[in-house]
Amino acid sequence: MILFYIVLATLLGGVLSVVIAAALTVGLLARLVKSLVSLSAGVLLATALLNVLPEAFESHASPHNLFATLLAGLMFFFLLEKAEIYRHTHHHEGDGHHHAHHFDVQQAGQGGWSVLVGDSIHNFCDGIIIAAAFLTDVQLGVVTSLAIIAHEIPQEVGDYIVLLNAGLPRRKALIYNALSGLSAVVGGVVGYFVVGPWEALFPYLLVVASSSFIYIAVADLIPQLQQRMSLADTAAQLAWLAAGMTIIVVVVRLVH
Repeated sequence: MILFYIVLATLLGGVLSVVIAAALTVGLLARLVKSLVSLSAGVLLATALLNVLPEAFESHASPHNLFATLLAGLMFFFLLEKAEIYRHTHHHEGDGHHHAHHFDVQQAGQGGWSVLVGDSIHNFCDGIIIAAAFLTDVQLGVVTSLAIIAHEIPQEVGDYIVLLNAGLPRRKALIYNALSGLSAVVGGVVGYFVVGPWEALFPYLLVVASSSFIYIAVADLIPQLQQRMSLADTAAQLAWLAAGMTIIVVVVRLVH
């Protein structure tokens, strides 16, 4: 039954973003990305700090070792982003950043495949994290999956827009994004069979997952929100952040 939950959660994360991208126009997607970034930042922070980390620290593992793992995880994702393996394209035409004209077209034209490969690696790791969470506790698996899905939607939609700007047909862009998302299912199944026997490692895997969530939120998403804007836009931004945090609090209580 746990394997079914893992496959369902990873499949949902990989397919949902593609369904949203297929259902909406590119212009509307570009406008929605800003709100989705705020929402997913709130979801990721609340999941890491209010749910996953407390679960890890309630285990019998040494707090010193867990904090060391958290620090190592943050440095690990920093170095991966430096190498542009883990980095995902969150900068789009009309997103408020000051790019050169046709910046996205050039970027996707030169490195579109590397973006898809990087996404596939990231999604595979997400699948392993989801598997470890479900193997620890079903409730934790649900909340962790929700956090990953919340991040996947703006990420995959953003990559879809980049591929379209590069001249890729809409159908091919959707197919490539879907195939990239399905690597999470592979990661989840591998995680179930490989990570499952090593129960003592679960607290450390949860801390690594938290370091991933915190790094993405603090180093990647939140800096995009630090722009000069009107009071109304700032209020909307804070509302989306609060909504993301509220979703996690409500889901945790409902699952309990």
